[in-house]
Amino acid sequence: MRCLLLFIFILKISSLPGQTNPDSLLCSNHIYSEKIRTVQIYKDGWNLSYPIIKLKSNDKLDFSFDLLGDQSDNYYYTFLHCDKDWNKSDLLPGDFLAGDSDNPIEDYVNSFNTTVSYIHYKLSFPNERVSLKLSGNYILKIYPADKPEDPAITQRFIVTEDAGRISVTVHRPEMTKENNTKQQVDFVVNYTGLSLNDPTRNVYAFILQNGRWDNAKRNLKPDFFGNNELKYNSLSDKNIFSGGNEYRYFDIKSIKHPTEFISRIDYVIPNYNVYLKPSENREFKPYFYWKDFNGNYYIAFQEGKNPDIEADYVYVYFTLPSDQAIQGGKMYISGNLNNWILDKNNLMNYNNSRKEYECTILLKQGWYNYEYDFLKDGDTNATLSLFEGNHYETENDYIVLVYYRNPNERYDRVIASVIANTLNKLTN
Repeated sequence: MRCLLLFIFILKISSLPGQTNPDSLLCSNHIYSEKIRTVQIYKDGWNLSYPIIKLKSNDKLDFSFDLLGDQSDNYYYTFLHCDKDWNKSDLLPGDFLAGDSDNPIEDYVNSFNTTVSYIHYKLSFPNERVSLKLSGNYILKIYPADKPEDPAITQRFIVTEDAGRISVTVHRPEMTKENNTKQQVDFVVNYTGLSLNDPTRNVYAFILQNGRWDNAKRNLKPDFFGNNELKYNSLSDKNIFSGGNEYRYFDIKSIKHPTEFISRIDYVIPNYNVYLKPSENREFKPYFYWKDFNGNYYIAFQEGKNPDIEADYVYVYFTLPSDQAIQGGKMYISGNLNNWILDKNNLMNYNNSRKEYECTILLKQGWYNYEYDFLKDGDTNATLSLFEGNHYETENDYIVLVYYRNPNERYDRVIASVIANTLNKLTN
């Protein structure tokens, strides 16, 4: 009887509101060690591309990271298959992988002539050891050779069939009072040639802004259908995003000469310290276009040939002037430099004597985009307008992903994908 009561108690505790799904962290972009930095995954050939590849093609993904210190560790990699909502699917590795499910990362090398020592690891896949048999959402899991149950890194990527076609139009919303600050993403999915069972019920569309999952529009249903087409052009806000602003940026490719937005560079043994110029408040300023990386970053080293191992790590000091601390929440530095995650590593502290928010982040040399996000207490999504402003004219990428769940199968297929830009440039 005592064991039965304990079992019932455990069941109740596990179902309490606010309890996290044990798979939620494993199936996210996450770094589990403070020693691991500069985790990147992109389509082979372009460092700023999104991690989306086509099934049964020559597409590859390049993945890399740095381990701080002089001592290398042996790492292995494997893959997890997930459903459209990033929960682990019911498939076994043999269902979605061809080849060995667990393999060592054999390509790693020590940094050269840097003040901060690190080991650079890299991997390209699919490769001769393992390939992917199905479309869908995937997790690349990196783990120490002696601890397969303890992930060191998890990274999301997408495998698409691109069997359907998507046409996208991004425009200023017409049926909202916030038409000066929002962007609406309308699209049509043509599934001619595909045999889909009840597509209005079994097809789900997702929209990502600049590759982000934190503010994605999820599980969208078509507003109209017919003639092998699903049309998404709702008058509701389900496909409407805040436009945001062009990202702030700084260039630390060189630690010898300060560039734009850098006030000074100091070397205090044993590290270089880069002080950015105080940021301006852009909330009420008019929109101004400049070409950015849409929140991404690019590793580069001006004085050498191989940025993978010659680029140094430097401490970057951010300051955001404010007459007072904003009540009811916290201020963060955000961008792909921290996987769009708001945590202690990019939290800004308010300096009352200097009347400014401050934060210091250790970053590898290169070109960085970032923004300031204010997260209200109790909210999960940050407020973009504070200090940054929102504009319908802002240049953004929008990724549309279309999933199909055959009732007779155990996984969500990605049947189509497209990347659209607000400057009307479309790429598949």
